[in-house]
Amino acid sequence: MGVVVNQSIKNTIITLLGFGIGGINTLFLFTKFLEEEYYGLVAYLLSASNLIWPLMAFGAHNTIIKFYSSYTDKSQQNRFLSLMLILPLCIALFIGAIGAILYQYILDFFSEENTIVQPYVWTIYVLVIALSYFEIFFAWSKVKLKSVYGNIIKELFVRIGLMILLVLVYYKIITIEQFIYALVGVYVLRLIIMMLYAFNLHEFKISFSLPNNYVSVFKYSILILLAGSVATLLIDLDKTMIERYLPIENVAKYGICAYIASVIIIPSRAMHQITYPLTAKLINEKGFKQLHELYKKSSLNLFAISGLIFILILCNVHQLFELIPDEYELFIWVVLLIGITKLFDNLLGNNNSILFNSDYYRLILYIGIGMAILAFILNLICIPIFGVTGAAIATFGAVFCYNLLKLWIVYTKFKMNPFSQKTWVTFVLIVVFVFGFYFWNFQFNPLVNIGMKSILIGLGYISVLFILNISSDINTVIKKVFKIG
Repeated sequence: MGVVVNQSIKNTIITLLGFGIGGINTLFLFTKFLEEEYYGLVAYLLSASNLIWPLMAFGAHNTIIKFYSSYTDKSQQNRFLSLMLILPLCIALFIGAIGAILYQYILDFFSEENTIVQPYVWTIYVLVIALSYFEIFFAWSKVKLKSVYGNIIKELFVRIGLMILLVLVYYKIITIEQFIYALVGVYVLRLIIMMLYAFNLHEFKISFSLPNNYVSVFKYSILILLAGSVATLLIDLDKTMIERYLPIENVAKYGICAYIASVIIIPSRAMHQITYPLTAKLINEKGFKQLHELYKKSSLNLFAISGLIFILILCNVHQLFELIPDEYELFIWVVLLIGITKLFDNLLGNNNSILFNSDYYRLILYIGIGMAILAFILNLICIPIFGVTGAAIATFGAVFCYNLLKLWIVYTKFKMNPFSQKTWVTFVLIVVFVFGFYFWNFQFNPLVNIGMKSILIGLGYISVLFILNISSDINTVIKKVFKIG
């Protein structure tokens, strides 16, 4: 766990900075510098792009991580990496051709409501290409166990660029239209930087010959493409379906509440940058004992850390919304349901990487398709009845079922589960702190209130974790930070 802890700490700090900047953008700059409908437009364009890019990437980013460590010959590595670059390009050209033929029909799709989307539909295609190839080159760096630089580009670059662009809009240096085009340019520039870094890590020479195990690579790519698309769909389907049933500004309102809750996923995103390739390596080498240890440790560490973030969010969210313009109302059930969903994701540890890098990834495909259909049906039913909160209900229901089934598969096939007695102690600790601080506030300015309450919660929670020795890894970090012992 040394490499995992080292790079996970660095990635956590980077991801925290990224979410911090993203929080400023989402909660304050967007809400004050853009009108509701334009905020909703940007949120919609990005959500639509996130739904499509796994299809264009053709699962290449996951396929690189699964197969790269199995090649020992440089020639085979170059053949494999060349294939991973060419496949998405073919898909991009195919989708582009279909899009050009059906472009008018796509525009007509937005002709009745939310016509504001029409002039910018083409930007989704450019964003999809930029997102697809960025993830491919990021995976390229992960297999070299060099995830920190890529994480900086992933988490900070776009958010800082977005912050600068929002300030330029506020001072009327650029128009809204120029802002959207410039935002697309930021994503393209991010791709170029990541590509140059990846090429620097590996002396790459393009090859038009197929690797020896190309049949296995193709089969995995196709199945992981569908499985990855399902996972992304479960995340972004809610926002795109809100646009179909409600005015587009509701995408922004939902997006704010969902973003606040999504901060809980920070530890998981940081740790997975390094645990994913390590899991693939352990499975390729049949190191199942070490894999079981990694499974339990990653689950407990992520659950304990994300539990603190969950408590801080839920206990401070009312004061946070006092700082946001009144037209952006708090949907507390959205924050709670999405928050629990993200907390459950953290509890799974490296479950996803175990499944996607094992021979059982086909099961995830079949289950994932079922969950995607369930999510679509739940959104179809819940949004018209419960409005914005209905989207959160649908996401919660689908993801909860999906995660339970993934836990069951790993337990059945590998005889492993991520839970221990300390998991349940951590769960009780989270519940006690939520009920202990949710209904209690200082009677001060909201910022002061959030600050003081967060300090009390943070010190109390960390102290209990340390005294109970919930996690040896977390205790080691606490000792280093506070210079104990």
